[in-house]
Amino acid sequence: MAELPPKNDSGSSSGEVPVEFEREVAAESSCSVAELDSREVVAGGLLSNGGSNSSGTGGSNLPRVNTLPVRILDSDKLELPSSPIKLERSKTERHRHKNILPEEAAQIFNNKISVQDKLKLLNRLATVKDDGTVEVEFEVSGDVKPQDLGVGSENICNEVDDDTLCSTEPQYIPPLQIVMLIVGTRGDVQPFIAIGKRLQDYGHRVRLATHSNFKEFVLTAGLEFYALGGDPKVLAEYMVKNKGFLPSGPSEIPIQRNQMKEIIYSLLPACKDPDADSGIAFKADAIIANPPAYGHIHVAEALKVPIHIFFTMPWTPTSEFPHPLSRVKQSAGYRLSYQIVDSLIWLGIRDMINDVRKKKLKLRPVTYLSGSQGSESDVPHGYIWSPHLVPKPKDWGPKVDVVGFCFLDLASNYEPPQPLVDWLKAGTKPIYIGFGSLPVQSPEKMTQTIVEALEMTGQRGIINKGWGGLGNLPEPKDYVYLLDNCPHDWLFLQCAAVVHHGGAGTTAAGLKAACPTTIVPFFGDQPFWGDRVHARGVGPAPIPVDEFSLTKLVYAIKFMLDPQVKERAVELAKAMESEDGVTGAVKAFFKHLPQRKPDPEPALAASSNLPQRKPDPEPAPATSIFSSFSRCFGCS
Repeated sequence: MAELPPKNDSGSSSGEVPVEFEREVAAESSCSVAELDSREVVAGGLLSNGGSNSSGTGGSNLPRVNTLPVRILDSDKLELPSSPIKLERSKTERHRHKNILPEEAAQIFNNKISVQDKLKLLNRLATVKDDGTVEVEFEVSGDVKPQDLGVGSENICNEVDDDTLCSTEPQYIPPLQIVMLIVGTRGDVQPFIAIGKRLQDYGHRVRLATHSNFKEFVLTAGLEFYALGGDPKVLAEYMVKNKGFLPSGPSEIPIQRNQMKEIIYSLLPACKDPDADSGIAFKADAIIANPPAYGHIHVAEALKVPIHIFFTMPWTPTSEFPHPLSRVKQSAGYRLSYQIVDSLIWLGIRDMINDVRKKKLKLRPVTYLSGSQGSESDVPHGYIWSPHLVPKPKDWGPKVDVVGFCFLDLASNYEPPQPLVDWLKAGTKPIYIGFGSLPVQSPEKMTQTIVEALEMTGQRGIINKGWGGLGNLPEPKDYVYLLDNCPHDWLFLQCAAVVHHGGAGTTAAGLKAACPTTIVPFFGDQPFWGDRVHARGVGPAPIPVDEFSLTKLVYAIKFMLDPQVKERAVELAKAMESEDGVTGAVKAFFKHLPQRKPDPEPALAASSNLPQRKPDPEPAPATSIFSSFSRCFGCS
């Protein structure tokens, strides 16, 4: 049997710019430039769940890469201009991050300390690695609890949330116009199509705003479409090339920032402009968004509508595991890692956010290092994964739900090509190997490795060519089938095991089909899912794409073919059968909506011909988020 190793501030209401903010900006700009080397990077970048999307996750059992650290900012010389904060990579390893007192580390949560002091603290606490991850490097001695790091009762929720979202029918909500702001690849978009279709079943009008190349995908599903800025293929190429969310050199900075700016500036029109094709008016009554649509909170503030954030990777601070984009040596620093990663991302986007707040949203600027986590702390979040794979952390309160994987049924309407059907019938179940829309650096070499591994293990294999250009064989092999595109919910049922990049959607499809899984992470949350699959015993340790080799792939295939691994995969699949993530997501959305809603606009009533659910005799009251939303942004 295959052996497993031990488991190891938000902004304010619209109006004039306050004098205090102007003074702070002036103080920031007066600092001198840090003397660093010539290779610059900008903090903050385009995060995707990797769903069609290497960075390591935290945990002492993860290997450390041999890369040079990044100097966040020189601790004595600081420059904080209105343009993006720049980080530069040092030429030598520095022995820093010695023991730091818990009360010192706790200051990262303190928005009352000066900007300079907080940046000095960031420089002491963390290093941004060349692979795009943030390594939280401080060490504290003794038995340190999260509360010792400044995470007190106001930050950790100990309230038990017994609502599993599956006990009752979703309550009746008068028809709403709902916009979904979704940034990423196909794997990011697909779960929201399923959620949007279910919301339509309850009589709501749903517009899914995402990248233009998904227009047909969205419209075919029966949802309205609006094009956001940004090109997912460019985003994917950028993320793979740079191994994460930080550009590898100055030439990459314009690519990253142009994509981000296009996305951020397209969010407001997506919420209020008429349909581009039909001209039918639209005005969002509520927003559903994923975190990479960075301006979502600010648009909701300007429109004074509720917002609900859904994501396929952890984004809410917890003490149970670190931020997926970080590495953390001590469990006491898990929760801290969320604040650090958030601060670094905010460093890179605050100028664009404040620009759009001023020019488009008519809102006051958000002060430096008080941005994302501060404004999102009271906004409901829903996480799209199976609680049987990753249970809801105990310190996530009632405003955070783990709803289950959200599957879109594509198999029922799929007609497989006859050559594929014949090939499947001609032998044993194959092993699927593919990396979706992710570009592969050396597709010929990787293809040869895959073919040799299949031959050495005596297995048949399906290679998904994808965007990476896999599958160029000098001559056909009868044990290899080259595939262009096929719904995973159909294909994986035909497979003995799967090897893929570890996007949340692809991971979910493989586990649902009871397939032992090997994850080859490229970036983002993919290592997180690789670790979770391995910890659950349904796959080997993840193989980072840069470490992909014949030896490791052969070992992974043999691991997956172990009968006990298959048995655990079947057990997990059976447990997931009882889940309905789409219904869970809709229930979570309804649960956090305000109690009262104005009558729908005539445009909605005229355009909605979908069946409406009748109200329950005594509808359960929904939790109002208007008051909490106002508190988030300092509105009266």
